Amino acid sequence: MLWERGDPNPNRLPPPTAGEMLSVAEHFLEQQMHPTVIIGAYRKALDDMIHVLKKISTPVDVNNREMMLKIIKSAINTKAINRWSELACSIALDAVRTVELEENGRKEIDIKKYAKVEKIPGGFSEDSCVLRGIMVNKDVTHPRMRRLIKNPRIVLLDCSLEYKKGESQTDIEITREEDFARILQMEEEYIQQICEDLLRVKPDLVITEKGISDLAQHYLMRANISAVRRVRKTDNNRIARACGARIVSRTDELREEDVGTGAGLFEVKKIGDEYFAFITDCKDPKACTIVLRGASKEILAEVERNLQDAMQVCRNVLVDPQLVPGGGAAEMAVSHALTEKSKGMTGVEQWPYRAVAQALEVIPRTLIQNCGASTIRVLTSLRAKHTQEGSQTWGVNGESGALADMKELGVWEPLAVKLQTYKTAVEVSMQYNPGWNGSSVNVLHVRSVGRGDSLHYVWSSIGAPAVLLVATRSPSSALSIDWSRLLSPAPAGAVWIEPPGSVVYAAAVVFTK
Repeated sequence: MLWERGDPNPNRLPPPTAGEMLSVAEHFLEQQMHPTVIIGAYRKALDDMIHVLKKISTPVDVNNREMMLKIIKSAINTKAINRWSELACSIALDAVRTVELEENGRKEIDIKKYAKVEKIPGGFSEDSCVLRGIMVNKDVTHPRMRRLIKNPRIVLLDCSLEYKKGESQTDIEITREEDFARILQMEEEYIQQICEDLLRVKPDLVITEKGISDLAQHYLMRANISAVRRVRKTDNNRIARACGARIVSRTDELREEDVGTGAGLFEVKKIGDEYFAFITDCKDPKACTIVLRGASKEILAEVERNLQDAMQVCRNVLVDPQLVPGGGAAEMAVSHALTEKSKGMTGVEQWPYRAVAQALEVIPRTLIQNCGASTIRVLTSLRAKHTQEGSQTWGVNGESGALADMKELGVWEPLAVKLQTYKTAVEVSMQYNPGWNGSSVNVLHVRSVGRGDSLHYVWSSIGAPAVLLVATRSPSSALSIDWSRLLSPAPAGAVWIEPPGSVVYAAAVVFTK
C-alpha cells in the first residue's frame, strides 16, 4: 500500500504528480500568463507543501521492533514476496540494523556496499536468512587446508602471493645453466619471504583479491593456514568491516592491528554443486550477507527486488524517523491546506498556486480509479472529510475504494520519500521546458551542427510544437531569430539565414495536439 518506492532517487522516472502539475500549468500558458509567474507560484507552493507535510508527520520509535516490522510490511503487502512477509520483514530489518553505523552524530546506512544478497537456487524460501557475517562463493585453495576454524585470525590482502611477472613481454637471455637455476631460486626466495611475512602475525586464514602460487599454497598449508584467493574487492571490504581486519597492500607492512579477530567461525560448506566460505558469529559486524533460497533463478531475482524495496523503506525510516499517512491522505491534507491559503492570496499568482493543490489530487483519484469506485463521489467525500478537524489521516482504501482512516489500516509512508517526491515533481515541472526561465520563452532549442555549421534546427513550442530544419551550402552559415517579430501577430521574416541564398533545403514539422 506504500504508493512511492523505497528508494527516493530523483534520477528515475518522475512521479505522476509531476505530469499532473505540467498538465494544470498548460491552461495558464495558453492564457498568456508569463512562465516566471507560474514558477514563482510553484516554488511558493512547494515551501508550503513541505511545511504542511512536516506538520502532519508522526514520529516513529525506531527501537520498537514491532512497529518497524509493521511499517516494512506495508511496503511489501502487494508484492510477490507477500507470502513470506513475516520472514522478509525480519530479514530486511536485521540487515539494515546490522549495517547501521553512527559516528560523530552522523548516521550512515550503506545497504548497497555492506548488505550483499547472495542468491542460491534450490531449497525452500523459508531457509533464507541474514548471516552475522559474510559469505563468499569460494573454497580454500588447497584440499589439505582446514575448512573449519573457530575464532580465526584473519589477514586480508589486495596483493598477489606469487612471483612478479612482466607487465608486457619480458625476455631473459641465459648463457649458463647456473643462471637458470639462480632465477628459479630467486623466485622461490621471493615467495618464501612473502609467506614468512604472513607467518610473523600468526594468522589462521589468509584472504587475497589476487592469485596464490602453488609454492605459496605449499608453505601456507605446512603452517596450517587456510587461504582463499581471487575474492572480489567489494567482498573483501565487507569481510574487513565484519571481522575488524584491515586490507593490506604489501606483506612486509603487516602489523598485529591489521589482523581481524572479530569473527567467531570460518567454515566452508558445499551447497548444491558450489562451495561457499562462511565467516560468521562476528562480535559486532557492520556488514552482512543475506542468503536467499528458492526454486529457480527467476523467483530469486523477484524476491531480491522486493527485498531491496523493503530494506530501502527501513533505511529511510531509520535515517529520518517520521511517517505520513498513505492512501492519498497526505496529498489531500496538503491539497486542502494549499487551497485554504490561496483564498487569502491576491494577484494572478493565486491561480497557479491553487492549481498545485488540484494536481495533488491525482494520487487519491488514481487509487479510486484502480478500485473501480465512483471517482467523483469518493473524491468529493474525501475533500469534505478533510475539512473536518482531526481528519488528516483519512484516505482511500486501496482494495475497496472506500474512505478509511490510514492510522487504523496501518498504511504509512516515510516522510523523506514523500518530501523527495514533491520536490522532484515541482522541479521536473519547472525544468521540463528550459525556455521558461530565459528570454526565449517559446523556443526550446536553437542548434547548429555539421561541418561549418551547415545544418540548423529550431525546436519551437509557439502554439503547437514544431521543428524547423535548414541545410545550407555555405561553409560558415548562421541562423538568426528576431524574437520580438517572431512573437508578434505578424511573424513573417523573423527567422533568416546568413549569407542570403545559401539555403539548400528547409523543412518544418508541426506536432498537432
